[in-house]
Amino acid sequence: MPIAIKDSKIDISSEETTKELAKDLTHYLKGGEIIYLYGEMGVGKTTFVRYLINQFQKNKKLHITEVTSPTFNLLNEYVINDLVIKHYDLFRLKDESEITNLDLFENNQSTITLIEWPQLISKNKSIKTIDLIFSYENELNNRSVKIDGLN
Repeated sequence: MPIAIKDSKIDISSEETTKELAKDLTHYLKGGEIIYLYGEMGVGKTTFVRYLINQFQKNKKLHITEVTSPTFNLLNEYVINDLVIKHYDLFRLKDESEITNLDLFENNQSTITLIEWPQLISKNKSIKTIDLIFSYENELNNRSVKIDGLN
């Protein structure tokens, strides 16, 4: 499955297509990326993150770990050899002041940062992000994702 170009949508209605998209995306991510995951609850953000992290683990021939949403602790961290994946879930935060101590934008080329519910974060044009916009389609029967910012 090819990665979507700007403004195109990928149908991820089946879990298998979500898994394939995550697998394809691992080839583009080298470290230093910040990925915002937008979308309603239950649309597939955490499922996508699970497949992405598990694919990195498979690529490095590591044990596949359980990947859960960090809704209550805000951050789950996964060390995959020389790569660290930080998975944030900001759903419970109420305002931007609660974000300041999270170190979201640490400039580290060996870290991939995944942020669910990034709406509280002020847009900073100097910070390059990849936006994944998950949507329900067809009266909640289908799901899609639009990818913006991937070169």
